[in-house]
Amino acid sequence: MKVTQEKLPASQIGLEIEITPEITKQTYEQVIKNLASTANIPGFRKGKVPRPILLQRLGTTRIKAAALEELIQDGIEQAVKQEAIPAIGQPQLRSSFEDLIKNYEPGKPLTISAAVDVEPEVNLVQYTDLQAKAEEVKYEPERVDATLDKERQELATLIPVEGRAAQIGDIAVVDFKGSFARGEGEDETAELEPIPGAEATDFQVELQEDKFIPGFISGIVGMNPEETREIAAQFPDPYANEDLAGKAATFTVTLKELKEKELPEVNDDFAQEISDFETLEELRASLVEQYQKEADDKTKTNKQEALLTELLNHVEVDLPATMIEQEVDAMLTQTAMRLSQQGLDVRKLFTQDIIPQLRERSRPEAIERIKRSLSLREVGKRESIQVTPEEIATRVTELLEQYPEEQDVDEEKLRSIVENELLTEKIVDWLLEHSSVELVPEGSLNPIEEKEDAESDADADAPQTEEETSEASTEVTEG
Repeated sequence: MKVTQEKLPASQIGLEIEITPEITKQTYEQVIKNLASTANIPGFRKGKVPRPILLQRLGTTRIKAAALEELIQDGIEQAVKQEAIPAIGQPQLRSSFEDLIKNYEPGKPLTISAAVDVEPEVNLVQYTDLQAKAEEVKYEPERVDATLDKERQELATLIPVEGRAAQIGDIAVVDFKGSFARGEGEDETAELEPIPGAEATDFQVELQEDKFIPGFISGIVGMNPEETREIAAQFPDPYANEDLAGKAATFTVTLKELKEKELPEVNDDFAQEISDFETLEELRASLVEQYQKEADDKTKTNKQEALLTELLNHVEVDLPATMIEQEVDAMLTQTAMRLSQQGLDVRKLFTQDIIPQLRERSRPEAIERIKRSLSLREVGKRESIQVTPEEIATRVTELLEQYPEEQDVDEEKLRSIVENELLTEKIVDWLLEHSSVELVPEGSLNPIEEKEDAESDADADAPQTEEETSEASTEVTEG
């Protein structure tokens, strides 16, 4: 078989495959023989249909098409094997099938054009002396006190309050009903339009401004038990429920009960109740160590990310479509597994209408992940960075001891995963040693994104939809 190769874009190899006259005739005759033994033609027994009748009834085009399908499949497979091409994915036919039928004459040579995806060539223009900036995450000592205070709040005892009005920090039990506020010029006697879902009975809320929409909490402050008050509030804009964003509201609130928190003392007994430590000093030391390590780990991750992002600016690689689609498949599979583990019905989320959109949105990330992986692999190859069997065995043993409850562990697969992770760690560490990453204050590289994230987090603190309002009141009363 004569095969001619040519390089194509997107890491493809084009193949011109010339199939010999003997093969084109042999395949054609074999197809006729097979059809003769299976065709149902009135007046003839199977296998006894004369050749002219068979050709007349079935048509030469149909027989040629059947023979061509075999010639194409076998021809491409043999060509890839003969040329020792490391193909990935399924080969693609470049010739027009209709043209092949027209040109196909049994007993004459036939040329087929095909293409196969192959591993891309990675050209690292530069991978040493890279310059990047990364945000330094510093340990914040106040996090220790914040953690202990949060635990105090969790262990607080609620004491009924008598003889005074509500104040910030209290726990209020209220009935409330929300309506849209009147606009300018509206009839003062007209009944207000209720806000769907903005109603609750025996709703327990901590009097802190971030616990509800602006104006609601401040309106309760100063109320006395059994008092009913009309409170003006404003839904923020933007807001999760777009129908409510920026809308003014009026809440009819009845304060039914008032409580205040009695917090436990922060001492050794407190430490023993919330942890496995005997003393408060040991607990504090453990928290300090934990938060210092978290800060160091985040800083290291930021440095790695900054360096890898810079590395991609110096790589030239033409990715084949097969590799991208395989990575998209892997990403969607991981997402589906994670959602399923969270108890969500993946079949309802990944519908036939949604999947194409998900695939398209996943492509940019898939391309970046592949480029990173190929770039790191190329660095490892050029610098002969390897992982020893002893290093792999040590990490595997650690993991098995760390998760003894895991049953039916595929140790071969685990070893493969561990080897890949260790090799990646080594290559990234090598890159860090041979490049320069300048540490800058946290939040200085993406201040706008950080602000948007903070605003999103703030909006998420308050009940935002009809369902969330109901759930919030249910959770509090059940708690």
